[in-house]
Amino acid sequence: MATDSIAVQIEAPEGEALSAPLRPAFDYTRSTGPILGAFFAGLRERTLRGIRDASGRVHVPPIEFDPATHEALSASSIVDVAQEGEVVSWTWVAEPGRTAALSTPHALAMIRLDGADTALLHVVAAGSAEEMSTGMRVEARWIAEPRGTIHDLYFAPVGSDPAPELAAYRGEIDDSGRLVTPVELDYTHTAGFAERTFLRGLAEGKLIGRRRSNGPEVYVPPRDWCPSDGVPMGEFVEVSDTGTVTTFGIVNAAFAGQKITPPYVTAYILLDGADLPIQHLVLGVEAGEVRMGMRVRAHWVPEPERVYSMASISHFEPTGEPDAPRDSFDKHL
Repeated sequence: MATDSIAVQIEAPEGEALSAPLRPAFDYTRSTGPILGAFFAGLRERTLRGIRDASGRVHVPPIEFDPATHEALSASSIVDVAQEGEVVSWTWVAEPGRTAALSTPHALAMIRLDGADTALLHVVAAGSAEEMSTGMRVEARWIAEPRGTIHDLYFAPVGSDPAPELAAYRGEIDDSGRLVTPVELDYTHTAGFAERTFLRGLAEGKLIGRRRSNGPEVYVPPRDWCPSDGVPMGEFVEVSDTGTVTTFGIVNAAFAGQKITPPYVTAYILLDGADLPIQHLVLGVEAGEVRMGMRVRAHWVPEPERVYSMASISHFEPTGEPDAPRDSFDKHL
């Protein structure tokens, strides 16, 4: 149970809510193998392919295991399907995002191609939502130089006029046969009352938690509702910016967007006065010297640089105190 926490009076924040645009992004890489490899090779040849399972059903895109028997399917079961099909269901994209396949309004549809028993999710270039309907017929349209990914084509109503060009090409098959696809998500996050209180505390150089209404435990960051029993949380408390390393990992590999040169440590830190550890960097010490039980303190950025985020704390660093005994944090591992 937390003992080094001080109850604080928190008034409902006035003014605008705290909101921020977020854009998590990464490159998803996988080997295509003989099944998907045949599908992507077909796209390069302006051919659509599926695979026949043990029951005779044709799956597009092809799958690697039979959904009924769970047995591996063979590339010998690959079959070509038609480039026309029927819209099974659809939704209209009125405001395409930055990474959308078409920059103009369009539909995303489940399309069952002739010769297939399952539906393929893809773009349908239609002039308006009024032109879309379940059961309508669509046909594949190809870019000038297909390169072997799903972005080589789009669909359009059969016999319709040419649609706008596809947006910037996304995804590549590299020389080793791996498919590399950039994945991005754009959204705006708005903080609730408890999170807003925590973020405002960070900007003021404070770490704010919240006590359970049905128990003594203090959660940092604070919640609006207890994850254990679903009831509203209790009073807000300020906890210390010192704590104990419970578990940690050493980052040795480089990756895109990395701001610190490896090796370095990311650790779970049980703050004094809290009952849940938070994750942050531990710097100011050789990575190999970090250990469970090490006592650390937050290194705050200068006050004018503090913001409504954990970036107000640059990192944690050793305090020089003796290590905490194992039994003081073992239930938090």
